[in-house]
Amino acid sequence: MQGKLYLVATPIGNLDDITLRALKVLKEVDVIAAEDTRHTLGLLNHFEIKKPLISYYKEIEKEKSDSIIELLEEGKNVAVVSDAGTPGISDPGEEIVKKCIEKGIDIIPIPGACAFVNALIASGFSTREFIFVGFLSTNRREKVEKLEELKLEKRTIILYEAPHKLKNTLETIKEVLGNRNIVLARELTKVYEEFIRKTVDEVLENIDEYRGEFVILIEGSSIGKKEVELSNLNNMSIEEHYKYYEDQGLDKKEIIKQIAKDRNVPKNDIYQMFL
Repeated sequence: MQGKLYLVATPIGNLDDITLRALKVLKEVDVIAAEDTRHTLGLLNHFEIKKPLISYYKEIEKEKSDSIIELLEEGKNVAVVSDAGTPGISDPGEEIVKKCIEKGIDIIPIPGACAFVNALIASGFSTREFIFVGFLSTNRREKVEKLEELKLEKRTIILYEAPHKLKNTLETIKEVLGNRNIVLARELTKVYEEFIRKTVDEVLENIDEYRGEFVILIEGSSIGKKEVELSNLNNMSIEEHYKYYEDQGLDKKEIIKQIAKDRNVPKNDIYQMFL
């Protein structure tokens, strides 16, 4: 009989945030796969849990996943934990989940702390719709390209960033997205937890004051992709506008209806132009 894989969320700072269910699972599994065994050992010792640990960090995730699969196929139950928060969210976990699905092994998520969710609900930005990006690339070109993709994003944008890269990332955000309203959620659930609600420029003015791990939340654009596309269409000639929809496979009746809608004019006015 195959074992089960448990994805166990652990505290992001305050150890009291661990759930009763997480503690129960960590006590009952056969093996714990940890992003950093030394970090996890501290957590286990705090709760007086003794279990075999295997290392499972990002750089060895693919090769270690095979070893974990072997354990599961032997009937052992395995818990995957990251250093803090929920496995698979900008942390190891994704690869082993894929392999377990391929092998038909049960995957059981044990919910708990997640940094970006806590940052979002206290940010004051829209929580109705948001986009989680995680860590931006350290490559400048790739970082700029990703931010360009987000330039017209109306949803709240959420990023993670390390302390030593914060200044560079904020400068790139200013360059690509402009001087947006942002929130820095710093040291969540820890002693020095803080929410810094300012513009990018205001944060950069005092950037040397900020220390710790950060979640960056960026207010969505006031102008979305649809508005820009509509503006571009309405700057075309009627003939170009017609050709645009014709190339998409619409028939004449549908095209006239759509052009009238785009330009906010009666359909008959557009129809008369094409008689």
